Amino acid sequence: MARVFPEGRLVYGMQLPIQSQSTIYAEPWEATAGAADLAAVARAADRAGFGYVATCDHVAIPRHMAGPMSTIWYDPVATLSFLAGITENVRLLSHVAILGLRHPLLSAKQYATVDHLSGGRLILGVGAGHVKEEFEVLGVDFARRGAVLDETLDALRAALGPEEYPEFEGELFSFKDLGQLPRPVQSRIPVWVGGSSPAAVRRAAVRGDGWLPQGDPLDRLPAQIARIRELRAEAGVTGPVEFGAITAPLYVGEPGWDTGRRTLTGKAEALAESLRAYKAIGIDQIQVRFRNRDRAELIDQITAFGSEVGPLLND
Repeated sequence: MARVFPEGRLVYGMQLPIQSQSTIYAEPWEATAGAADLAAVARAADRAGFGYVATCDHVAIPRHMAGPMSTIWYDPVATLSFLAGITENVRLLSHVAILGLRHPLLSAKQYATVDHLSGGRLILGVGAGHVKEEFEVLGVDFARRGAVLDETLDALRAALGPEEYPEFEGELFSFKDLGQLPRPVQSRIPVWVGGSSPAAVRRAAVRGDGWLPQGDPLDRLPAQIARIRELRAEAGVTGPVEFGAITAPLYVGEPGWDTGRRTLTGKAEALAESLRAYKAIGIDQIQVRFRNRDRAELIDQITAFGSEVGPLLND
């Protein structure tokens, strides 16, 4: 196992706008934005020293859920491949890919290609999924999605390894004598497991190289981190594990408009002090989100965070 980011430093990344537009977090301007806007934001994050940019995953949203969720969900493999070609250093994270919807050899082909095209910048973030109709229409047992994901992850460890002809034998999947090139650039694709349920936490501990919590507040994170370390020890899993957190919405400076009561605003020093609390409890990377009214303001926020707040996170 290998870490993605240096130990002892708090790294920051972001979920990109536009590519997923749940009403929980999307800003109004994103509804009419497109590829050029997505590219501009990703390039800004790359220039500003962000550790990763992330994209989400849904195949199809049922009509009764489309109000809050919207139906705008870009395909993660296509989007990460697009981002690979227009960025240079930033890591490319699927946050999160619903791997149970696809055969592991199909996912291996797709994500190995992304890693190959990006020069080894992929982080594979995975989750069990929650939209029942999505599983049903694709012929996957929704009730068993956790078990399906567990075996899929085991199969992917083989299929994303160095062998041109990987082998795996499980209850649901088996393959051998089937070659796949190109291989990933990375000798081991880092797998970060998303979710905060007991099952997700166990999956992160036993099968993950990192954990992506689903909105846990700061005061709940130490117990979750301790639980993951305990489960890893019980399972005999050695090697490093990277812990993440999603921060409250941010705005660097004084907004001059209503950014909502949960948004952290103010000067760089004040924001950095708040965010260093994550490092103090053992968090390795924070996913930040900026309130903004248009593309230009978002890029300004990304740039300001990278130049003013980022350098203070590890003081």
